[in-house]
Amino acid sequence: MILIKLGGSIITDKSEYRVFNKERVSRLCREISESGVPAIVVHGAGSFGHIIAKRFSIQNGYSGPEQIPAVAQIQQDVRELSLMVVKELNSCGLPAVSVPPGSVMISDSGTPSFVCTEPLAALWKTGIMPVLFGDVLMDRTKGFSICSGDDIIRLLADVFDPEKIIFVSDVNGLYTSNPKTDPDAELIREVTEEKLRSVSASQTVDDVTGGVAGKMRSMLDLCGKGRECILINGTVPGNLAAAIKGEIAECTIARNRNVHTQQESRTYQDLRRRKNRPRLLLLGRRQVLSQRPPGDRCR
Repeated sequence: MILIKLGGSIITDKSEYRVFNKERVSRLCREISESGVPAIVVHGAGSFGHIIAKRFSIQNGYSGPEQIPAVAQIQQDVRELSLMVVKELNSCGLPAVSVPPGSVMISDSGTPSFVCTEPLAALWKTGIMPVLFGDVLMDRTKGFSICSGDDIIRLLADVFDPEKIIFVSDVNGLYTSNPKTDPDAELIREVTEEKLRSVSASQTVDDVTGGVAGKMRSMLDLCGKGRECILINGTVPGNLAAAIKGEIAECTIARNRNVHTQQESRTYQDLRRRKNRPRLLLLGRRQVLSQRPPGDRCR
């Protein structure tokens, strides 16, 4: 199975409060459905969460009573956004339900963790996709804090051990500088620690969960066990479908260099053909998850 993160910039207009890109989300959901590959979708909060969160500094934790209505409003907004995404998934024949992270997760000094993953495993085993999203969590130390979609992807990777993780953004991948303002920005096709250190962390619009470089840090951390992490441009029709199949050329890919040292000069497509990894079929979902993943019981 694979994990797919739909970034807030791809499903909303992050510059305007509560603007949902229904047409684009519908297309992306169709590409997932038509691939026939089992997937779990996580999405960002976009303008349904970030605008108010930044205004009231929610990412810094509790500082005054004026933040309380803002926290409640953000949680309402992101849940409504998630229901919109779930509606598109269901319309494409992908049974899905929204699982609010604030209901199954807790944070401590800004570090999120699952209180219970058994409902997620049970949904997946039944054939229903649990859909999680960027949210405000209660925090044992700070009162509350922000949990990004990237945080959730990292935690879900430990639970489900996906073959591949795809991050869907509004740019082709990681660049040497902001491609939206710098015409000389160059696409970094493969991420290494050295390349990441040379890239500015402020590549996109203001984001209280971190910029593109922060997302690539997460991708590198997720690349154990031969797993591939890919950042693609979801504004281009067909890109997500191609990434699922392992055929996309314009992207940034992070992988465990120890696994692929002798193959670094090969293109992504050649790598996939050479490895010839079998694809998981929807038919095999129950077999794959016939045993509960680790950590799926309530603590």
